[in-house]
Amino acid sequence: MPIIVACSSILCMAKPDIKYVCQACGYESPRWVGKCPECGAWNSFVEEQVLAPSQMKVRQIVTSSKPQSITDLEFKPEERRSTNIDELDRVLGGGVVAGSAVLVGGDPGIGKSTLMLQAANSLSKQEKVLYVSGEESAKQIRLRAERLGTLSSNLHILPENNIFAVEQSINEVSPQFVVIDSIQTMYRDDIPSAPGSVSQVRECTSYLVRLAKSSGIPIFFIGHVTKEGNIAGPRVLEHIVDTVLYFEGDTHRQYRILRAVKNRFGSTNEVGIFEMKDVGLIEVKNPSKLFLEEKTDAAGSVITVSVEGTRPLLVEIQALVSHTNTAMPRRSTNGFDYNRALMLVAVADRRLGLKLSDKDVYVNVAGGIELDEPAADLPVVAAITSCYRDKVISSDIVFIGEVGLAGEVRAVDQIESRITEASKLGFRIAVVPKGNAGELHKTKGISIVPVSHIKDIVGLTSRPSKPK
Repeated sequence: MPIIVACSSILCMAKPDIKYVCQACGYESPRWVGKCPECGAWNSFVEEQVLAPSQMKVRQIVTSSKPQSITDLEFKPEERRSTNIDELDRVLGGGVVAGSAVLVGGDPGIGKSTLMLQAANSLSKQEKVLYVSGEESAKQIRLRAERLGTLSSNLHILPENNIFAVEQSINEVSPQFVVIDSIQTMYRDDIPSAPGSVSQVRECTSYLVRLAKSSGIPIFFIGHVTKEGNIAGPRVLEHIVDTVLYFEGDTHRQYRILRAVKNRFGSTNEVGIFEMKDVGLIEVKNPSKLFLEEKTDAAGSVITVSVEGTRPLLVEIQALVSHTNTAMPRRSTNGFDYNRALMLVAVADRRLGLKLSDKDVYVNVAGGIELDEPAADLPVVAAITSCYRDKVISSDIVFIGEVGLAGEVRAVDQIESRITEASKLGFRIAVVPKGNAGELHKTKGISIVPVSHIKDIVGLTSRPSKPK
């Protein structure tokens, strides 16, 4: 009888609750499923244990703040600290804001850790900086620092994964800046899941952001990127932080683009240009000149002025139109929106009379730049027309303008800064929408050619290409 009672008590013990969480979107399910019903990801569910509130360690930051009227709050212009890296300061909006949380994402090997180590070294020349690494040992970081020349007595290295141990080190060192490399390697010991899981990434980020806000210490997070190009973990991670920066570029080429896609303290879509060398990332002071260094004098090559945040950039757009015998001609783009390119091909076919139904059309933006603004429509149409008619567009002309379905050329924003940048680099003619012509003041050394329809640019492709 006692044995029966003992077995009965064992059977009555409460089993821990289990849930399955999608590592791509954070969707929760009571059982494992192969395909996430929310985002469609395969084999993305990981088992996590659900703890009762009594089992969780309660760790809260004590604060004495109370609700106040917004008119009673003391207001001072935001204080920014310069990183002494002009391209990084530009993307951040002028420098680092106290208590801000900045997330830096990018492909493996693109240069995230290199940039953060250089920024940490630059900041440590004036104040203490704590560099927390969950991926490398202290000796490995020292080896990389020797190569980059980033050795400073104020730069402290901490190889640690436990978020509470990181908090303790922050309290001991009292740094003015903190770098977390990377957030996917951090974990909380009171959450029963592996580092990098949805719960760990979300809770560790939230904990550190609260620490940054309460202490006024800016924290930089390095985040891994999935094969789809998103920062690993739930999208809520990007909503928690103040600023999200993406490192773009081909790992096989030396140029890198740092782009701000979210910034509570500055302009979004701002970019910084870097060149990867043996000694680290070097700032590119004149990116427009850089992207035009290898421009070819051939049919299908057109120059335009794109605006990234507040910076105008001159880039080369290339188009190739070739005959095909297949029933479905191919359309391909690199650095330009595919669906928008399809629309522009259709507009050129209908409004300009180009017979493109039996032609393959390729559109490329040279230099690894991604163009996603309507002002690039007119130069794409001009490049396709130039290659189709085998006529070279003069190398001293820039094209700017949005194209509608009727073939009309629509006005774009920041036209004056675009023209000024083109004039600085020696361009003599600017083809702009007629709606923008009235906004332009007299610019020295450049002539303005207003157009209202894509038919108006046909005469600009009159010079025959060189014999092949």
